Amino acid sequence: MNEPAITLRPATRADVPLILDLIRGLAEYEKLAHEAVATAAQLEQHLFGPRPAAEVVIAEVDGQPAGFALFFVNFSTFMGLPGLYLEDLFVRPEFRGASVGKRLMVHLAQLTVERGYGRFEWSVLDWNEPAIRFYRSLGAVGMDEWTVQRVSGEALRALAASAP
Repeated sequence: MNEPAITLRPATRADVPLILDLIRGLAEYEKLAHEAVATAAQLEQHLFGPRPAAEVVIAEVDGQPAGFALFFVNFSTFMGLPGLYLEDLFVRPEFRGASVGKRLMVHLAQLTVERGYGRFEWSVLDWNEPAIRFYRSLGAVGMDEWTVQRVSGEALRALAASAP
């Protein structure tokens, strides 16, 4: 039996509807569909506009869209180097177990090294045991002493409007 042909390619502006569909699939998997409010226009502007905020790699299996990784550059002041931050990784259910996720992660690790970045990092929901096991199998280490902090929505607007 032949192994499926997995190809990776940078996303293009024409992929915006596909990217949006994959984001919605991820949001459903993470039980966060109610939070997935991104629009095609927003993705087009922020991924392919004059100042792209992130990059996307599309994975295809035998020519069919199977998953994606969306990532951007961050910076470590302690290392004095940029890093690659993986915001989203998603593989459609019918393509899981075919090494699509691993191919995406290896590709991102290669980009990190090729670009001279100091680290490759991401967050994972604490209940997502299959993903945590997968990431550990790749050599990832949990940063359990760190917690994510976030200000958004009305709290963000209030903070921005507060005077020192």
